[in-house]
Amino acid sequence: MAEIDPIIAVKDVEASSKWYQSLLNCRSMHGGKEFDILVAENDEILICLHQWGAHEHPTMADPRITPGNGLILYFRTENMEAIRQNAEKLGWPVEEEIHLNPNSTKREFSLRDPDGYYLTITAFHRYEG
Repeated sequence: MAEIDPIIAVKDVEASSKWYQSLLNCRSMHGGKEFDILVAENDEILICLHQWGAHEHPTMADPRITPGNGLILYFRTENMEAIRQNAEKLGWPVEEEIHLNPNSTKREFSLRDPDGYYLTITAFHRYEG
């Protein structure tokens, strides 16, 4: 068995943590200025936040690069509408409103986080094929 814990580099771990918690209704499992782990209600890891330049990771050393180039943080959730409402409460701009994706045939919307990472929030589904 293998699982992936996505880690993204951010300018301000505590501020990003609060933003993600407000958006996704998740909670911090770790906390701190250099690293945080955000988990769902069932303690499943959703995303980890890492301070740019901390701990000498080579891909997280230079905050001047464009964050997220080639990356989409794709969240499958049963609470898509609630998350969209949370974005509204935060006054956060949405890149794409809720629509039916013709490729996945699922409803989704997209926005960028405070560091510019692109998030797509989609109706929960299991991959078939």
